[in-house]
Order: sequence, then C-alpha cells, then structure tokens
Amino acid sequence: MGIVLGPNQYGKSENRVVRIYRDTARHEIRDLNVSTPLRGDFDAAHTIGDQSAVLPTDTQKNTVFSFAKEQGITSIEEYARALGEHFVDGTEAVSAARVEVEEYAWQRIEVDGAGHDHAFTRSRRRRRVRPSSPSTTRGSDRRTTVVSGLKDLVLAKTTGSEFHGFLTDRYTTLPETHDRILATSLVARWRYDRTDVDWDTTYQSVRSLLLRQFAEAHSYALQQSLYAMGEAALETHPEVAQIKFSAPNKHHFLVDLSPFGVDNPGEVFVAADRPYGLIEATVQRDDTADDPVAWHW
Repeated sequence: MGIVLGPNQYGKSENRVVRIYRDTARHEIRDLNVSTPLRGDFDAAHTIGDQSAVLPTDTQKNTVFSFAKEQGITSIEEYARALGEHFVDGTEAVSAARVEVEEYAWQRIEVDGAGHDHAFTRSRRRRRVRPSSPSTTRGSDRRTTVVSGLKDLVLAKTTGSEFHGFLTDRYTTLPETHDRILATSLVARWRYDRTDVDWDTTYQSVRSLLLRQFAEAHSYALQQSLYAMGEAALETHPEVAQIKFSAPNKHHFLVDLSPFGVDNPGEVFVAADRPYGLIEATVQRDDTADDPVAWHW
C-alpha cells in the first residue's frame, strides 16, 4: 500500500480590508474579510519541501490590499473576480483559485435627521448590509465562476406553515400541526453561468425574491419553502444556473401554561437552540451540470 498526497490547498485567510473612499466630503466605507485559497501542483512543497512553485500567502495578502486600491471595490463580486483571475493567470502552478469575500455593514450616524458625512456605526456582523458571501473560482481552463449568496439571514413567519401527514413509527411523539411558527437561519448560495452580470442589482433582486416567497408561499414543510424560493430566483434570473440552500429549522414549541391556570392560545413559545433539523437542497435548471470548481472546496 503506497502513500500519496491527496487534495490540498493553501492561502491567506481572513484578510481584514477596510477601503475608505474620500473622493468627496461624503466618505464611503467598504469593510471586507477576504480569503484566497489556491489549488494546483504543489506536490513538491509537501513531499520534499521545494517551495519554488509556491506563491507565499504573504504575497496573497499584499495583493488583496493592493487590489482594494488599484481595482477599487465597486462590488465585492467584481473585486473577487479580479483577484481570482490574477492568481490563476499570473501563477503557473495554480490551477484554481477561490476568493471568498465577506462584507461588514457600516451605517451613517444620524445627526438632526440626516446621515453624517464621515461618522459611522457598524451593525452586528453582517455582509453588504444584508448577510452575503460571494466567491469567485478560477480554474485551469481559465474559466471564471462566480457564486454569490447570503448567510445567517434569520427568518420567521408566525403562521402560514403546517407540518402533518409525516411518516410515523413507535418512536414518533411529534404531533401534527396545521398552524406553526416557521423559522430558520438561511444560507443560500447561487452560481452564475456567466460573468456579464450587474452583481449588486441581481443580488438585491434574488434576496428580495427569496424573502417574498418565504413570506407569501403557504408552507407544508421547510423543504417546500426552499424549493419555492429557489424556483422564483431561477425563473426571474436566467443568468443563475443553480442555487443551494442550507436551512436549520429553528423550532418554537408552545409552552404549557395550564399548570398555572393560564390559557396559551399560540402566544407564548420556547425557542429551542438544539437539536434542530437541518434542511439542505439544491434547485437548478434541468440542463445544468454541477460545477466542481465552484462548489467543491
């Protein structure tokens, strides 16, 4: 039985980049967290310590910061795309690069009802004011794939959700319900099949479609809600090839107040932290093949 090197990657993770635009008296802040794992022919570095094909992670860090000035940050997808293409096209041993970018939200401090020109407050950890996490991969075929998305988007609806007719066995204790709270902390990532996209406008649109479907579609299961959300995004945006969801079911259980002589007609609940159901699903076009470069990291 021989021993060989398996799949591997390396890169500089969580580069905290703050780009301040001072072109006018009204400043703008882009606050990013950037990671740049690279894949390629790095066998010699692992097996004999030969680093001649290795682009140092410190160099990657410097590139990340320099591109924030050279390329600017018009959208985080475009910034990630430029970095990914730079690492693959400019480094012979690199066959694929993934650039993962998170953005943190800064909001203007209001003074006399107006946002201040250069004073801000940062909200809790969010990306793009909404949670988002776009990434760009660049493969050895010099094809760029862009994946956008959102994460940690906590959603809840207080009615319009049911769960019944499920399989039961002798261990089943869950009662059927025709009216329940449906809540989740959504992770959604969607892959584009091209790169001539208005990233910010499309992101906003997809996010709005997901939220609208969650709110308006009557749900018989979280799985059904996710499919409806993905279907709406794909029907509206032909540039999106597939969308992947990961959604923990954040359970809310009705509290029994009868021992205290108190009626509780669906008003007081306990929010269960764990365990929880985790629903994962992909919605895609029927002629779309999965993209290992985009997803398998």
